[in-house]
Amino acid sequence: MRILLSFLQDRIEQPHPVPGYRFWEFYIKNGIDEAGMQYLEVPGADWAEGLVYAESSAELQRWKDKTWQATINYIQNNLGKIDLFLCYLYPKQIEENAIRQIQKLGVPCVNFYCDNVREFRSIPPEFKIFDLMWVPEYEALPMYKMAGIKHINLPMPIWVEPKFRDALLAKELPGATFVGSKDILREQLLSEAVQKGLDVRIGGSGWVEKGKTATSTIQVRGSLSQTLLNQYRFVQQHGLKGWAIRHSNRLQTIPVADIPTNHLFESPAFDEYTNITQNSTVTLGINRVPTYKRLNSNPLTYSRLRDIEAPMLGACYLTEYTEGLPHLYDLDKEIWCYKNADELVYKANELIKNKEKRTGLRHNGQQKSLNEHNIPRSLVLIKKTIFG
Repeated sequence: MRILLSFLQDRIEQPHPVPGYRFWEFYIKNGIDEAGMQYLEVPGADWAEGLVYAESSAELQRWKDKTWQATINYIQNNLGKIDLFLCYLYPKQIEENAIRQIQKLGVPCVNFYCDNVREFRSIPPEFKIFDLMWVPEYEALPMYKMAGIKHINLPMPIWVEPKFRDALLAKELPGATFVGSKDILREQLLSEAVQKGLDVRIGGSGWVEKGKTATSTIQVRGSLSQTLLNQYRFVQQHGLKGWAIRHSNRLQTIPVADIPTNHLFESPAFDEYTNITQNSTVTLGINRVPTYKRLNSNPLTYSRLRDIEAPMLGACYLTEYTEGLPHLYDLDKEIWCYKNADELVYKANELIKNKEKRTGLRHNGQQKSLNEHNIPRSLVLIKKTIFG
């Protein structure tokens, strides 16, 4: 299968000023190669650039006009050489008329999106234009069914190098490790776990303070009209319930004990991250996310990228329970789960003490993810769904 690929590739030396995205290109291209398939790219197209601009802005429209016209031209000049258009597009990047033109040229269009549960109250109408949506979150399936959008539930597209595919080669680092950006829910959970005796190292964006900036006591307030406009836009996006939850979370903020600095380290580079994930005695996942859908005291959880990536790397993996995980793994033999800080501390300490259990989780979890949650298998299932 020959795939025209739009998976957040960029064309600049430094990444765009948006959350990390470049690993997607690395994963999907290698996965396509391993499947024995071929990917093609629109020359000069910077797909990640579309994430930079504000919704409905003139800059975003200029990017859409340029990029989508280049895509249509490329397909017209390569008719018969492209079987599928595979994308990772946010709603604001989508140009429905362009997608229709691509479909009329005989090229089906499949879109991957992985933050459905966190971002949407209902599935955006822009997604209806695609022949198929690739949905990795089990928890998002009811929204897609309600929207009547054709979709397929397949794992996050993760690819690991062959040299990392033998869990028995792991050289264990002491204790438990969590790598991920800092947010209020992760901080609360890990702070509580540390206080209850968990030996854990925590790294990622925001955990290590790189210098303090003096803050002014003068508060600059915007105009009343601007404040009202911001409130209106927020309610449009998140609803009145979201507005109420935001204010409730502000009023009910739980004090968080400082995590001692000896537990913290700076964000690792990609190679170091892979080494830490594979070799930590216990690798932790946290699946709760701050949203305007739930109070922080009852957080939203859903299965994340790390739930495929860590087992595929051969980690001894302990992650936060979600509804989707029993559909991916045996939660006794392949990965372990916890539901609160007490379970996190108890199970992590049990694994730290028991090498036999760790070895079993490493081997079984890796075999399951490599054999059943890999990109080549997902591409074959997409091909069957689209072409029969």
